[in-house]
Amino acid sequence: MCGVTKTVVENKSSTISSVHENGSTRNHHSEGAIINLDHGDPTIYESYWKKLGEMSRVTFLGHQSLSYFSNKKNFCWFLEPKLEEEIKNIHNMVGNAIVEDRHIVVGTGSSQLIQAALYALSDHSLNEPNTISVVSASPYYSAYQEIADLLRSGLFKWAGDARSFDKDGPYIEMVTSPNNPDGIIRQGLVNRPNGVLIHDLAYYWPQYTAITSPADHDIMLFTLSKSTGHAGSRIGWALVRDKDVAKKMVKFMEINSIGVSKEAQIRAATILEIICGSCSQSVKPNIDLDNFFEYNKNLMAERWKRLRDVVKKNDIFYVTKYPIQYCNFTGDFTEAYPAFAWMKCKLEGVDCEKLFKEHKILTRSGRRFGCDPEYVRISMLSGDDDFDLFIQRLSTIIGSQSLNDN
Repeated sequence: MCGVTKTVVENKSSTISSVHENGSTRNHHSEGAIINLDHGDPTIYESYWKKLGEMSRVTFLGHQSLSYFSNKKNFCWFLEPKLEEEIKNIHNMVGNAIVEDRHIVVGTGSSQLIQAALYALSDHSLNEPNTISVVSASPYYSAYQEIADLLRSGLFKWAGDARSFDKDGPYIEMVTSPNNPDGIIRQGLVNRPNGVLIHDLAYYWPQYTAITSPADHDIMLFTLSKSTGHAGSRIGWALVRDKDVAKKMVKFMEINSIGVSKEAQIRAATILEIICGSCSQSVKPNIDLDNFFEYNKNLMAERWKRLRDVVKKNDIFYVTKYPIQYCNFTGDFTEAYPAFAWMKCKLEGVDCEKLFKEHKILTRSGRRFGCDPEYVRISMLSGDDDFDLFIQRLSTIIGSQSLNDN
């Protein structure tokens, strides 16, 4: 037997789903299906969590988590104590951020925490507050401008590329490291008086990059979405040095959403605890549990190898190259395997996003990141079938363009 017990055909999405005996599902796209690699939807992690099965189950009873409050003694009164404990545990284990003498603020994903941090760092004068400029060096995460300008706030506004920022006065610089979209390790760029930095470290985890030292910044943002793959739980957290800034962030959350879902926090705590256990030598001999970071780093490495094998011998596309660095967590030298491929089309006058769209591949244009349209961001975190079909179509594009050149 091949292990296939049932097949379901979905005409609207042009996919065929095969349900296997072990409960896993693969979507086999038809030839004309659209592949959406615009979003960073982290379904690559599904294979790891399916292997765990019941081990990762979280159950709630009807009488649990009725109160608004999680810990009235904590200024972040909606932060579940178990989640706070596991956040500290995983950072101490991985070594990617200093948690001692830091205040933890939990949010509905790091997107809400970005808003909270912008609010906390702004001028709150009652009469005429000075609108603070928000900048980031291009290519910058495409959502920063949307977040800064959504409400047209008098507190802050988007001021564009940090590389060309020359306005006097206070500013906030968003520093994403490793960077989204190009995976480069970054530091603050403007370096002028009255500046405040927010470090977005969503991808500073061993499956994406070498952990060279623990991050030690005033405001550091992390998210469950890209660290464990649980984007649907919408949990992020901030490590904040200044207690007054952290309190202002909590005030924003209090007004914005009256806290964060307890169920999501408890699930997040369980997931983080499992990951710590998977990396512990004292736990691994007792249960069949793959090291989370090692398992998913291998998946990312295999995908990057396949992409580079297709791209390396062509004159059409270029993808960013990364230096090999020593990782303190794994204890060896490693390449970076970013969550996104930052790809450039070298053909003159070609809009790379449109080129891929003609082949039913949705990407995100370089324009969204403050760059030229010959660049696109491509998610490396999709499900297996999407990625397989992407590699096939990319090979076809390269082959057809080469024939046209001849």
